[in-house]
Amino acid sequence: MRPLALAAYTMTSSLGRGLTPTREALRTGRSGLAECRFETANLPTFVGEIAGVDAQSLPPALAAFDCRNNRAAEIGLQQDGFIEAVAAAVRRHGAGRVGVVMGTSTAGILQTELAYRRRDGEGALPADFDYRRTHNTYSIADYVRARLGLTGPAAAISTACSSSAKAFASAARWIASGLCDAAVVGGVDTLCLTTLYGFDSLQLLSQAPCRPYDAARDGISIGEAAAFALLVRAEDASPDALALLGTGESCDAYHMSSPHPEGAGARMAMEGALATAGLDPRDIDYVNLHGTGTPSNDAAEDRAMTALFMDGVACNSTKGLTGHTLGAAGAVEAIVSLIALEEGFVPSSPGTRSLDPKLRARYDIGGGPRPLSRVLSNSFGFGGSNCSLAFGRLRDAA
Repeated sequence: MRPLALAAYTMTSSLGRGLTPTREALRTGRSGLAECRFETANLPTFVGEIAGVDAQSLPPALAAFDCRNNRAAEIGLQQDGFIEAVAAAVRRHGAGRVGVVMGTSTAGILQTELAYRRRDGEGALPADFDYRRTHNTYSIADYVRARLGLTGPAAAISTACSSSAKAFASAARWIASGLCDAAVVGGVDTLCLTTLYGFDSLQLLSQAPCRPYDAARDGISIGEAAAFALLVRAEDASPDALALLGTGESCDAYHMSSPHPEGAGARMAMEGALATAGLDPRDIDYVNLHGTGTPSNDAAEDRAMTALFMDGVACNSTKGLTGHTLGAAGAVEAIVSLIALEEGFVPSSPGTRSLDPKLRARYDIGGGPRPLSRVLSNSFGFGGSNCSLAFGRLRDAA
């Protein structure tokens, strides 16, 4: 594929609003995870909650979209001059030539949970409940498109934890096919009771902050986030710009909620990202792992990593910082990878203390300064839906 430049990017999570607090946390290992106090949840677990979402309002013209997910999106869009960067793309190409591809998993399901508490005596949902603009998976793409004044193509992707990584891949195809000239991509997922109690029923929640690759790892910590990037053609950007170099997708369909034990689909996705970028495994300086902190997921990803890279590349997971942000995780960790490239450091991996001796990849717990030219970001979802993204600089593109 032809590389695409990142004209702008931003993320908001439990680490804070925008890139400044995110950079600081990645360097210092300051985690955003805290004991769960969300809504009415009574679970002994840790979550990564965005501060101030309940107090956030939407523009009056978009009030029908009001739900936790779209409020988080509004907070995220306001950071790091992102709205202004999209406006510049609109001036260059026209509103109809800028696409939107967003990833999410539960979307605005909390709004439905709240609506069910207000059913009338016959079980009917309240008249003010707007499923289309809140709970519906497309709501987030619809909101972002309307908020940014765009009229180009728009789509929402919901493939569990690979959702917003696949948004990058879809947007790359759109631009390559001429469907649009630029694209807003990203992911937004927010806490809800369905997710918390659902993962608890699967016995996948840790009672402590998650510990990817740790010998004592025992589950995930759920987080929420809003992450966005603006993809443009290389000719519309500086040669020094960071770039999406390649994308790889696979679906091994091994099991509804467990990865292929040998990491077959994960390896296919990484190989696809390298192939479309014209890269060799030796060209990658750092891999941001999917690294959820569950015994089976980390073991499967480790087998895929060592089959492809042996122990020749630094890698770790940053979910000990943000928690697993589910449908937003692909975009969140893509932006973590971009920050690492831009700043020249491997992020830290808090929570991980004693590496599992059965895992063989070169896991870097503490991180630190490192010259990085190209990085890979992994996102692997339920049902074997996998996506890897390769990032670098336009001037270094193969």
